[in-house]
Amino acid sequence: MSKPKPIEYADASPEVRAVFDDIMTRRNVPDVNNFWKYLANDPKTLKRTWESLKDVMAPGALDPLVKEMIYVAVSVTNNCGYCIASHSASAAKAGMSPEQFAELMAVVGMANETNRLVNGYRVPIDPQFE
Repeated sequence: MSKPKPIEYADASPEVRAVFDDIMTRRNVPDVNNFWKYLANDPKTLKRTWESLKDVMAPGALDPLVKEMIYVAVSVTNNCGYCIASHSASAAKAGMSPEQFAELMAVVGMANETNRLVNGYRVPIDPQFE
């Protein structure tokens, strides 16, 4: 199988253009980023993912900055360089300071270390946490 190529707006189907238009309008950007261009190879996945992302990342009980910081933390743990870059930029735009980023990385590193220790030692869950 050949490597997928990004779908540019000019080459997009009307279905894909509708999603691209919504992304550009909501984010107030002149173009969509590469993630969306590659997902456009499967218009159903593009639309589903965009709709889910809008829903999950909308303001709610957690404010947008917290949601972006969580996204960065999970992306670091999953080793997704693209998502780390994208959501770090979004978190900075939402107000994340360099100090907050440093603390976030400290928490991510500590959580990953202790998670691995718990898994390696097969530590049973304490009754008070059940």
